[in-house]
Formats: sequence, C-alpha cells, structure tokens
Amino acid sequence: MSLHQVWEAASASPYSPLIAKDSQFFVGFSLLLAAFLLTGLFGLNRSFTSIALFGVPASLAFGFGAVYMICAVGVYLSPQIPMYHILERTSNPKAMTDSEPIFTAVSSNAHHLYTLLQCIGFAPKATVQLTPDGIRFSVEEARTVQGLAFLDKALFTSYIFNAPRPPATATDDHDEDHESPPTNTDTDTTTPTTYYPCFEISLSALLETLKILGINDSSASGGGSSSSRAGSVQPGPSAFTTPALLLDRSCTLRYDTEGSPLSITLTETGVKTTCELTTYEPEGGEIEIPLQRDAICMKIIMRSAWLHDAITELAATDPVALKVSASATREPFFALSGAGGSFSESTVEFSVENQTTGGGGGDGGASNNGAEGENEGASRAKRARLAPTVTETFLVSPPSSMGSRIRQDYKFASIQKAARAMAVANKVSIRGDRQGVLSLQFMIEFDVNGGSAAKLSARGGLAPVVSFVDFRFVPLLDGEGDGELL
Repeated sequence: MSLHQVWEAASASPYSPLIAKDSQFFVGFSLLLAAFLLTGLFGLNRSFTSIALFGVPASLAFGFGAVYMICAVGVYLSPQIPMYHILERTSNPKAMTDSEPIFTAVSSNAHHLYTLLQCIGFAPKATVQLTPDGIRFSVEEARTVQGLAFLDKALFTSYIFNAPRPPATATDDHDEDHESPPTNTDTDTTTPTTYYPCFEISLSALLETLKILGINDSSASGGGSSSSRAGSVQPGPSAFTTPALLLDRSCTLRYDTEGSPLSITLTETGVKTTCELTTYEPEGGEIEIPLQRDAICMKIIMRSAWLHDAITELAATDPVALKVSASATREPFFALSGAGGSFSESTVEFSVENQTTGGGGGDGGASNNGAEGENEGASRAKRARLAPTVTETFLVSPPSSMGSRIRQDYKFASIQKAARAMAVANKVSIRGDRQGVLSLQFMIEFDVNGGSAAKLSARGGLAPVVSFVDFRFVPLLDGEGDGELL
C-alpha cells in the first residue's frame, strides 16, 4: 500500500486528542505555572526528599506544559486543504515543472553583453523582454529617441526559456486585438497563447554589475571592427594574455518567476559574485517609435566608421540640428550638415571619386577635342547614376512633395547618443520613411571564442555571431531647425 493510500485510509478515522484543542492552552499554562512554583520550592529546600516531592513533579509539569503550549499556539492546518491533497501536489510532476525558473542563460564572455548594452546606455532604465530567441532591451528618452539591443541566444553557451502561462490581462488583450494564436499540429489545441515576460530594470545598475570583473577592458574584447579599422596586427593569444585569463569566467542570468528579481552571478576561478536587480512592471506599456517599413524612401548601407567620423567632425562646431540630405540624381548624393551651433556650420559630403578621362590616340586635334567632350559628357552622366563610393547600398526615392532630394532635420544631441554604437559596429544601415523617422541599425560582429572577427575569418574558423543595435529618431518640426541644406 502506497503512502497516499495509507493517508486516505487514515482520513476516515481522524485522531481525537484527549484534551480538546480549545483547552490545550489553559492546561499548558497551568502546568508551566505549577512547574515554576515547584521549582521555587525545590530551590528553598534542596534535599533527597525534595527531589521526590518537588523536583520530579516540576520536571514532568514543565515537559507536558511545554508540549501543550506548542500544540496550542503552533502551526494550524487549514481544514479546507487536507494533508493528502498537499502530498498529491508535491508528487505531481507538473507542479515540479512550474517551479523551474522562467529564464536561465550562461555566457562565457560577458564582455559581449556589456558592449551591446553599453551602446544603449544613455537612459537609466531599460525595458526587458525575454523570448526563446534572445533578450530584447529597449530604452527611450522624451519619446523622441529609442534604442533597441537584442542579445541573441547564440551569444550564450546555455540558454533555457520556459514560457510562463499568460496572465488574464494578456489573454484579454489578444482577444480584443483579434489576434489568432499560433497553431501547432504537434501539440494540444487547448494550449494557451505563448506569453513573453516583460519588465523594467535599472540599466545603469546592470552595466555596473557587469563591470565587476573588469570585462570592459578593451584588451579583453578583441573587437573585430576596431582591430580591422586600425589595420594593426595583434599578437596571438598566450597563457598570459587577458583573453586567456578570462577563460574561467562566466556570467549567469536567471529570472525565476513573474515579479522576481533578475539574478546575475559572475564566476571567476571558483569565486561567485551574485547581484539581484529589482524588476519593475512597465508603466503604460513599451514606447516604440514606429518605422513604416512599407514606406521607406531612403536606405543607405555603409561602414559604420565613416558615419562615426562624420558625426565626430560635425560635433566640433557644437551644432543644434543635424541636416540629412540625399539624392539619387545629383551631387551631393549624401550629405550631413550641422547647423545652429555657436561657432559655425559645417557639412560632410559623401560623393563619388573623381574620375579622369583619357584622350584618344592623337590623330587630330579636332577629333581629340570632340572625343574629350563626349567622354566628359558620358562621365557626368555616369557620375549622376553612381552612388557615393563609401556606400554598399544606396537607394533613394523621395516622395513627390520633396522633389528630387530628401531633406530632414534631427536633434544633433539625440544622434550623438548612438556614437558608442557607431564606434564598435562594423556596418550601419541608414533608413528613413516618408514621415521622417530615421533608423540607424548597426551590425556588430562577435567571435564566440573571444577573438576578433577579422582574425577568426583569417584562420578559417566558425563564422562570428552577428548582433544588431537599432536607434530610431523623430525628426524636428518645421521651425526647429535653422536654415536649409542646399
């Protein structure tokens, strides 16, 4: 007979104590009081006779009185929940599954996490959403600039996500929006819609936590973009280099249940440092600046270093607004201008390289002049069709209201918030829609083994892990920008 069956059989004949539950307190208090009096009498007359008369009864009275007092003021079991029901819940494997943490991830190189989160570190708080494919961090400021960083699960050596059951409010929202839940023929059709937890944390506290082990050291990162940009040859790793010393380090992220803190455990050669960050419920939902993907009028892909150098040059004049100008038919094809500064205005133009035309064979002066004129005209037409040399993709299709050139103004201080992402990224995709919303999507490559992406590809190893950081900016209204870019 199992323990559960024994417990059910015992429930038919419940145990009734000799002294009722309501009287146990009075009996216990009386026995303790009698033990106190008998102990006092034994202390006044200590002899062998007193032991039998006062000592033994005092001990018995104290023992039974303590037991009855514990039973009287001890733990009560709710009569609505029998003990065998508690036993059944404990032995239920489904209940054990619910006790598993919602999210657990282990990273052997936390510098990658620090680099991505530092790109959007311009705001004190971040909205975090846990998904089966990775972690999404979102920050915003004054509803005019938004930064999005996605930590792909490929950055972690271990990534476990147990989707919790959606709350009642989330289910109601899906019903109101008339969104059909995803179907899966391999599972039960009654399975609830997948719910991804979302909460807010202190981003500044998270960055400080990741800096405990000094993972922000540039020598440990081995960033592929910076090393390839500088063009210097880095020495190979050895037992005394910083990447080799970081092999025994790990960072574990854990989120147990809804409302629990986000636990971060940093391990270094057996020494563990645990930090728990308080999570907050998002206030009013996540703020997202919409980008109309079906109304993109400008898409430019180029090396992020060129954009970073241009913004750095313009920042020297302390401008107020950044003017973006792009055209597919006439120069300057792509230009950035800083206006409204206290010093002066400056412009950085991205144009095609100067092309030289060669003369003919020299049979006659008139024919040579005519050939040179035809070549020069063809060169101008070709240059009008070419894109700036520094760009890999250059697609500009302005709406009819703008003519042949796109012109938009943005707050320069907001653009500068993406400077850190410009410095560490390999490429940047510059997109703009018809409403003027600007999107800067940066592609950052990481080597999962800690080396640079350039050295990894040279060795013929595995492909680097690609991560993306996206910034979105709201344009300035008419009258907020100074002047117009010619």
